[in-house]
Amino acid sequence: MAALGFACGLPLPLSGFTLRQWMSETGLSLGAIGLSASIGLAYTLKFLWAPALDRFAPPAGLRRLGRRRGWLAAVQPLLVAACVLLAASDPRRAPLVTVVAAMAVAFLSASQDIVVDAWRIEVFPPSLQGAALAAYVWGYRLALLISGAAAIKLADTLGWHGALLVMAGLAGLGLLATLAAPEPPPPPLGEGRGVLAQLGLAVIAPLRELLRRPNALAILAFVALFKLGEALAGIMLAPFYRALGFDRAAVAVANGPISLAATLAGITLGGWLVARLGIRRALVITGFVQMAAMAMYLVLAYAAGERHVLFLTTMSEALAEGLADAAFLAFLSSLCSPAHAASQYALLSSLAALAVRTLGGLSGFLAAALGWKLFYAVSMFASLPAMLVMLYLIGRDRGVIPAPAAGR
Repeated sequence: MAALGFACGLPLPLSGFTLRQWMSETGLSLGAIGLSASIGLAYTLKFLWAPALDRFAPPAGLRRLGRRRGWLAAVQPLLVAACVLLAASDPRRAPLVTVVAAMAVAFLSASQDIVVDAWRIEVFPPSLQGAALAAYVWGYRLALLISGAAAIKLADTLGWHGALLVMAGLAGLGLLATLAAPEPPPPPLGEGRGVLAQLGLAVIAPLRELLRRPNALAILAFVALFKLGEALAGIMLAPFYRALGFDRAAVAVANGPISLAATLAGITLGGWLVARLGIRRALVITGFVQMAAMAMYLVLAYAAGERHVLFLTTMSEALAEGLADAAFLAFLSSLCSPAHAASQYALLSSLAALAVRTLGGLSGFLAAALGWKLFYAVSMFASLPAMLVMLYLIGRDRGVIPAPAAGR
């Protein structure tokens, strides 16, 4: 699970923060860099093809590996090839090629996420889902560190093309994890032989079951809004750091081992809060903590060039993000019915990324219009609507009703 988490986390910065750091060094405008958030739209739209990966057999030559491992073995080599294409591109001379390669990385990475989530839900019994998710997050965060801070630092010695080629090589380790993993029993696919019947079972049934829950619309609104503040703030971090005079080395250290340790500490503490207080109350507490931590960006804006303030800001934000992620991922998992777990988790995680891939794309224009200080003040309060929705849900008699599954 940790190895597959590593495979899933590695491509994310290559179409996100690391890519924007590379773009910011080419002289592209803030608006163009902000629009690069749309490159990762595949993470938001993955629910559209998740049912196909959930129900249909992999390519013929890979079917002997089983449904889940077969699809992973089909996707992962293509993902490596897309990473190589990204490494060979040049955003200064041919930005379109870079964008197309990054979009391919995002699409194939999102497809890998779909299958790994389904594999986790099917392989581990309910009593071990929490431990499996924790192992996944540890591997995932380690990969983010390597393809984020380490790749940026590596670009100092190998250049951007060499650093990204190293990342492409590491992406190939995902296939080794797939071959070593056990294949779960085939999921029950239900009745229906025609195309329309299969479409209903694959797409309509999971959505209909989700929408029939009490307070379904409020739940979906919370999921869509919870990451809004993080979306606005995170997209602009690379040009923000550069505007304040921080070089590659400072950015790499800020997002390096200290940030990773703070994130993992936050995830651990967040898991304890979920067990102690319950998911809903933990979400409210960690959400407000994350909002408060974003105030450090305002402090940083007044301390341009001060490395110790940069490190403190990154550590505070990483700790708060880890806290919030632990509660939020537990919340998403609790909403998935066993009969439709893969499709529903893809739908909910896509909805959670909606703000990042849509409104987040406008963050560059907003930052250019407001200036850094006012921009981060707005970002700090952008998640307040989600907190108010969760408070409303807690106040309801029936609250947030999880999927009807014993032991989940």
